[in-house]
Amino acid sequence: MKLERILQNQGFGSRRQCRQLIELGEVRIGGEIVDNPGAEIATAGLVFEVEGEAWTYRDKTYLALYKPSGYECSHEPKHHRGVYSLLPHQLVARNVQSVGRLDVDTTGLLLFSDDGAFIHNLSSPKKHVPKIYRAELAEDGSDTLIERLLAGVDLIDEPLPVPALTARLLAPRTLEMSVDLGKYHVVKRMIAAAGNHVEQLHRSGFGGLNLGEGCLAGLAEGEWVYLEAADLQQLHPAA
Repeated sequence: MKLERILQNQGFGSRRQCRQLIELGEVRIGGEIVDNPGAEIATAGLVFEVEGEAWTYRDKTYLALYKPSGYECSHEPKHHRGVYSLLPHQLVARNVQSVGRLDVDTTGLLLFSDDGAFIHNLSSPKKHVPKIYRAELAEDGSDTLIERLLAGVDLIDEPLPVPALTARLLAPRTLEMSVDLGKYHVVKRMIAAAGNHVEQLHRSGFGGLNLGEGCLAGLAEGEWVYLEAADLQQLHPAA
C-alpha cells in the first residue's frame, strides 16, 4: 500500500495532509525517514512513526476505555464533555464508535471499534453478551430484591419479564448484577422495578473482559488500551 494511503487509512488526515507529513520528513519506518508519499509499504506487522510518535498499522481498531463520570457517549455532546475527547484524534478520525453507551453519570468499561460487524455482534440482543454492573443503592438491599431480579421484573417496553443473569449483594447497599440486555437505562429500571433505586452505577465487565484483570489491569479512569486478538476472543466467540 502507498505510504500516503496508509497514513490516511490510519486517521492522519486527508491524502493531501498525509502527503505533506511525508514530504516534510515527519514519517519514519525502522528509524529511517521515508519522504516519498508513493512508496509501496507492506502493512503486515508495520510499525511507523509520525512526528516522533510510534504507531502500529491496524486494519481494524478495537479499544477498551475506562469511562469516567461526566462524559456523554456522543460525537456531539450537548451538556457535558464527549467521551471521544478521551481518545487520540487519529482514532476518532477513523470513525471508531462505542459499543452501546453508558449514561453520563455511569462509570466503567466501554468498548470502541471501527468494525461494524464486531459492534453488531456485541450489541445484538440475540448474541446474549453479558455485562457486569456494580450499583450503589439508595436503600439496603435484601434477599427479596435479589430474588425479584433473578426471577425477572416487568419493564414497560418489554413483552416479557426481564431477569438478571446473576445478582448478589457485596455490601448492604452495593449490588453486583449481570445482564445481557442492552436497553436504555436497563439496570436502573430493573432495580427500580424490583423495589430499590440506583444512586451510582459502574460497569466492571463486558463479556469475558473485566476492569482490573488481564489487558485491563491497572487501567485508570479516562485511560484506554488496544484490544488484541486474544482479548477479543474473551468477549464473544463470534466477535
